[in-house]
Amino acid sequence: MLNQIVLVGRIKEIKENKKNKYVVMTLAIPQTFKNVDGEYDTNFIDIKMFGGIAESTKECCKIGDIVGAKGRVQKLENDKQLNIIAERVTFLSSKAPRKEDE
Repeated sequence: MLNQIVLVGRIKEIKENKKNKYVVMTLAIPQTFKNVDGEYDTNFIDIKMFGGIAESTKECCKIGDIVGAKGRVQKLENDKQLNIIAERVTFLSSKAPRKEDE
């Protein structure tokens, strides 16, 4: 049996849940095909992270960075939906700062 997922996308949001001690990163991942209007849709996928992975992602990444996440799909206790749990996050590229940000 195999339960493994690999996602690569641009970070849209990073939220910390201090009560339950995890971080949720939302990745924007464009579809590889066009919709009926001839445009590429984007999927927004939430990825939960715990421990050191959560801490380093929260500290090192910002909105717009491209990351790769390898993990598993899991139904957590008391949760009605499936979750993607990151086991590894790879920082692929950082969005270049705009002139106003410097």
